[in-house]
Amino acid sequence: MRLSTNEVTAQLLDRLWEAYLLRVPYAKKYSELVMQKGGDVVNDHIAFRTFNTHTGEQPEGIRAIKHLLNFLDYKPVGKYEFKKKKLTAVHFEHPDELFPKIFVSQLEVEQLPEWAQQEIHQAVVDTPYLVSDQSLELLAMLKNDGHIPRVAAEALVVDLAQYFRRPWAIPKKDVVLRINDVSQYAAWVLLHGNSVNHFTAFINHQNVKEWPDLESTCKALSEAGIPMKESLEGDKGSKLQQSATQAVKEEVEVIGEDGLEQMSWTYAYYELAQRNFIEENGQKKLFSGFLGDQAAHLFDMTRTRDN
Repeated sequence: MRLSTNEVTAQLLDRLWEAYLLRVPYAKKYSELVMQKGGDVVNDHIAFRTFNTHTGEQPEGIRAIKHLLNFLDYKPVGKYEFKKKKLTAVHFEHPDELFPKIFVSQLEVEQLPEWAQQEIHQAVVDTPYLVSDQSLELLAMLKNDGHIPRVAAEALVVDLAQYFRRPWAIPKKDVVLRINDVSQYAAWVLLHGNSVNHFTAFINHQNVKEWPDLESTCKALSEAGIPMKESLEGDKGSKLQQSATQAVKEEVEVIGEDGLEQMSWTYAYYELAQRNFIEENGQKKLFSGFLGDQAAHLFDMTRTRDN
């Protein structure tokens, strides 16, 4: 029995989703509510955050994620720049439209103050590469042949899934707090590394009669006790409307003055997106890209009054 590239990709995405559900109860509650109503839980996209600076043995910036997507039939489609936040991003799409898009951003570390650059560099310079040589060989085989034996595929998925965590050493508490004053994005990446930043419900494929659109879905989630973003991004009927739950907080490990300690910090929110049709080359198709202003606002969902 052999598994195809699509099957391996689907298994990896399922593992990342299951791990995310354990950390983001709002997403779990959404899934339960949709399934209770006979609907479908389909994700529009997954987002990752990275540092565009030397990160030891791991590829830097967007390449940290892109180099693995290359083996899984994902292709870069759109590029984005967020000058105020010192971020650039790329989104990737899979030939199968029901596979989630992947949105990968990177902080342009060299645009931060010199002291902040140095602190980030020191924190990540010795980063190990978390994917084994055997897994890289299997990925190459998958890319060339389009399939690999089931047992090998299962081992590959397990190894790839553990890549999506913080790969560098536990950061220093005082560094996280000072960096946060310059860039809450940077503080987040120091703490969470390659972890999924968020998943996003694809409202177009939700198939819940009582929740025909993003607005009614957000209203229902709020009534169910899920803390939601106060307003929707994008006008009704526009090519992309987005909203999100508030971000959950976790106890994260940091190095304090007296050694290892924990502090509360934001991890992830669950985003929701509704797409509308555009005309391209004389044909109608769902808009598949992202809008800069809306994305910029959603980056701020991991900022709180506390951090």
